[in-house]
Amino acid sequence: VQLQASGGGLVQAGGFLRLSCAASGRTFSSYAMGWFRQAPGKERSFVAAISWNGGSTKYADSVNGRFTISRDNAKNTMYLQMNSLKAEDTAVYYCAADRHTVWGHTIEYDYDYWGQGTKVTVSS
Repeated sequence: VQLQASGGGLVQAGGFLRLSCAASGRTFSSYAMGWFRQAPGKERSFVAAISWNGGSTKYADSVNGRFTISRDNAKNTMYLQMNSLKAEDTAVYYCAADRHTVWGHTIEYDYDYWGQGTKVTVSS
């Protein structure tokens, strides 16, 4: 599967953005999905994960309650709604697909396919 992330940009603190991750192919629904981010000078870290049918989600503590992960399997697309953005949310955001039979991995090495990243900058 090929992934294309989009929707990043510059936003003021307290604002919102919605990221999208479009997947190619007809097997999107067979992949659990996740979002990761990499802030300047830091390692890539887990943001959120979603199960194959979207019925289960998991979040990093730092974004829980502010971000919402979702997916539309009919459109082969995953989303990340980001509200109440903070300066510390500034990062390049990556979407990833996980072909394992267990979903919800928080380690990047458990994901098999990656999008190219979309940059989010939150000004304080």
